Amino acid sequence: MKPYPFSDWTRLVGVPVEIRKDFEVVRAGVVDDAMPDPAALWLAADASGGRALFTAAEGYEAWIMPQELGGKLCYKMAAVQLQAAPGGWASAGPGGRRAEAGRLQRPE
Repeated sequence: MKPYPFSDWTRLVGVPVEIRKDFEVVRAGVVDDAMPDPAALWLAADASGGRALFTAAEGYEAWIMPQELGGKLCYKMAAVQLQAAPGGWASAGPGGRRAEAGRLQRPE
């Protein structure tokens, strides 16, 4: 799979990313922390440099590379399948369903 830009930087904490500016890689590393607005993230210190701050306002982008997870229980399920599963696990979705205590609840 090819890397692509990811705009919700707060979801990238602990994820390896490439920081790019004008489509060129500036630095790669693991996101140490992130702020939503204004979008800013810190890459953890590693062999290539110390802890560094990058902001979207300065033209930086965080690019991620989708990777296959390991282990017996690595699978992907579409949101539609989760919402259709009676009594299954789900988050809030279309139709007003919501999860409470791990069980799917239907609105009255």
